[in-house]
Amino acid sequence: MGSKHIRRIFFIEFYRQLGVVWPILSGILCIMVGGGLLIGRIEGWRMIDTLYFTFVTGLTIGYGDLVPSHATSRVLAIMIGLTGIVLTGLVAAVSVQALRATADATADDRTE
Repeated sequence: MGSKHIRRIFFIEFYRQLGVVWPILSGILCIMVGGGLLIGRIEGWRMIDTLYFTFVTGLTIGYGDLVPSHATSRVLAIMIGLTGIVLTGLVAAVSVQALRATADATADDRTE
């Protein structure tokens, strides 16, 4: 079995698993973006800076070039960071499930 076939099985399984958790993932993304837009409104940031801050904070990178100064914004930033951890964990779990399904499929192909 070639690597192209294995890669194809992985991506098919990945997208299938992603479809299962998509309602949760989309809800998390909405919470992150909504909180980020609220922070941007409170802080008076431009839209692009707001989205940049949201995803940098949500992916737990946090460069520190944009820092909220209001207490409400800081609490919302903590919420974005926590939901980002959940988002990363879900994507990792989907990837592991896809890898497991790929391994099972390749094992089944070898036994035939």
